[in-house]
Amino acid sequence: MDNQLPVDKFVEIYQQLNSTNLDLLSGIYCDNIQFIDPMHEINGIVELRRYFANLYSNVKHCQFDISDSFNSGNNAFIYWTMHYAHPKLSSGKTISVEGHSKLIFKDGKIIKHRDYFNVGELLYKHIPILGSVIKLIDKRTG
Repeated sequence: MDNQLPVDKFVEIYQQLNSTNLDLLSGIYCDNIQFIDPMHEINGIVELRRYFANLYSNVKHCQFDISDSFNSGNNAFIYWTMHYAHPKLSSGKTISVEGHSKLIFKDGKIIKHRDYFNVGELLYKHIPILGSVIKLIDKRTG
């Protein structure tokens, strides 16, 4: 894994990431990583590990399938589908959400990671009552 391009290393780690191997994050992220998604902003590798530990402790499973990646200079763009099951969402069934990430590298590690995805698809549509309202609104506006 040491001779891999940074993007390839990122993809490999994310495809095997789980609650028991969060130490792998240090192999791809700088200590002062800035991680941003539509619901969180996290600064530092310690906080990022804590975020992932919390994520994995609340779901039955979580897997990332990477469908494509591009890089230009110190920037990379990763396209993925996250499959997860949460006991309190969608009756515990697997939920799939497409998204993409922009990664900025410095000295072979990621200094900034920004995720883009639809929060409604990830969470809101799967909450009892609220999900029904959102689906109704989607139906009327679509």
